[in-house]
Amino acid sequence: MPSATPSSPPRIVLGVAGGIAAYKSVDLVRRLRALGYHVAPVLTPDATRFVGALTFSALASEPVRSSLYGDPTTPIPHTYLGQNCDLVVVAPATAHLIARYAMGLADDLLCATLLATRAPVLICPAMHTEMWEQPSVQENLATLRRRGVMILGPEVGALAGGDEGAGRMVEPQAIASMVERIIAGYHGELTGRRVVIAAGGTREAIDPVRVLTNRSSGRQGYALATVAARLGARVTLVTTANLALPLDVARAVEVVAVESAQDLFDAMTSRQADADVLMMPAAVADFRSAVATEKLRRGDGPPRLELEATPDVVAALVAARRVGQVIVAFAAETSDVEANAIAKLARKGVDLLVANDVSAPGVGFEHETNEVILVSAHQPIERVSKRPKEEVAQVILARVASLLAQGAS
Repeated sequence: MPSATPSSPPRIVLGVAGGIAAYKSVDLVRRLRALGYHVAPVLTPDATRFVGALTFSALASEPVRSSLYGDPTTPIPHTYLGQNCDLVVVAPATAHLIARYAMGLADDLLCATLLATRAPVLICPAMHTEMWEQPSVQENLATLRRRGVMILGPEVGALAGGDEGAGRMVEPQAIASMVERIIAGYHGELTGRRVVIAAGGTREAIDPVRVLTNRSSGRQGYALATVAARLGARVTLVTTANLALPLDVARAVEVVAVESAQDLFDAMTSRQADADVLMMPAAVADFRSAVATEKLRRGDGPPRLELEATPDVVAALVAARRVGQVIVAFAAETSDVEANAIAKLARKGVDLLVANDVSAPGVGFEHETNEVILVSAHQPIERVSKRPKEEVAQVILARVASLLAQGAS
């Protein structure tokens, strides 16, 4: 929760974990103070093996804290720090610290503070190359990214012990520059962008009781809305589903409930003008029938349904697109996924097409996981292996951010 006011400087909690790069954090404190920020240092017990608490206390805005217990001025230090800051920065963030944060452990003051804050969090990893490349470390980082944690670095360069490789902590000047951006409102790659996402399967009425529909659960659309909001976007979710958004984004996402393909068409096209990104993971019915005014009864025999095409939402969005607007379509396939995806990309004229094989185990409708390919006109096909839908959303939105930066056609 931001605590800065016009008369008080932004408050930064600077967490320092136990790695050799902790010596650089002394310079980071000095730079943050020079920018006018209030800096509250939190050192893990292991960090004090590398740097002295007295040095940080002398340079920062208040004395170092390193324990959950024994502070007579702040009986509950983690909630005090977490609730009264505008940003938490962890530099360096070791593999051990990253793992504990990803697991939600609160066994020291720094981890407890990370769990007790609603402020943005920036972590700056630092470790040896062999550790950085471990799948467990990368999976923990993916978890944190999915939750909206910003990660800066590491760089390739000189490491402890005379080694060289990936894992070197980003230099203090670069960290201070990123802090300035975050304090100014940057929360991720989609900061300030307007993203409109459709989710769920439409329902086309046959009579007052029955509908034509499909198996779409809306989970991938909700995952995209969640991750986009955590990346700083202003998100509108047009949905037929009634799922719960995570608490940290529930208030930030505008939810528009719809039912039929026409409802969804109207909601998406009416919001297109102000959108930077339009995404269509919703499964829109291709056909609808005339609607009987009364319930169709078994005794009257099987009804004859005369079907007509529903409006093509993606085609309408592409036809009305403006320069720089990114449109993403989705394709649920059961065979020849790649060929069908390439053909649909050409036919629809979208910037990015995301396709999956919904007949594969653990993929697509109703599942918590997904496995997709990303197809676009000017890049090789990208294959995203089976993983939680929020992690799939992270990959898709990274491509969207890249398209926005390039100024999509």
